[in-house]
Amino acid sequence: MRIRKLFKFENAHIVRNCSSERCKHSIHGHSYQIELILEATRLDHGQMVYDFGLLKSSIKDIIDSFDHAICFWNKDDPEYVAACKKFSARWISLPVSPSAEQFSRVIFFWAQEILRQTQMQNGEADVSVYSVIAHETATGYAQCFADDVANDQMGKLVLEDFEFSEQVRAEWTDSELYAKLIRGESFTNPTVTMQVQTEQVQTEQAQAGSD
Repeated sequence: MRIRKLFKFENAHIVRNCSSERCKHSIHGHSYQIELILEATRLDHGQMVYDFGLLKSSIKDIIDSFDHAICFWNKDDPEYVAACKKFSARWISLPVSPSAEQFSRVIFFWAQEILRQTQMQNGEADVSVYSVIAHETATGYAQCFADDVANDQMGKLVLEDFEFSEQVRAEWTDSELYAKLIRGESFTNPTVTMQVQTEQVQTEQAQAGSD
């Protein structure tokens, strides 16, 4: 089963090496809509793939990093990179071009890494990112799947190769969010008190008692 969560942000960039003269030479912005699609083969104790409320914490914070920020390719002209850092309090340095295609890959990569490092507390099984769709305009979007994230021809994604400005980090719920992600530390979901004792809950409680 799959679920979808929609996120929105405003972002500015230059897309170097593209065919459009305006896009590759001038800073411009878009009102992005991001569809994060999760999937699982079973439901949790609340009979959900993943509680939408849980997506309002670390994953929301990391996606919100893009909002009112300028993104740049870290291989761009050093003078341009320095100017972005000097004149914008909110910026993200990317190891790939800030295109819609790469935004979909980067957000997929970050969200999946957060899920992998999350200690589930409510019977979530194999929940994972199925796809990310990055709507750059009303008529154009890019869609990413797991194979695209793993495809080094599209640009290798490594956690350590991203950099966030001080203001972006300060506005996260936990300013150490990304540092913890790099260190492989766990993100722990809240514990849940069972109000209805289902067969699944009873089985898991019995297994826990026998360990």
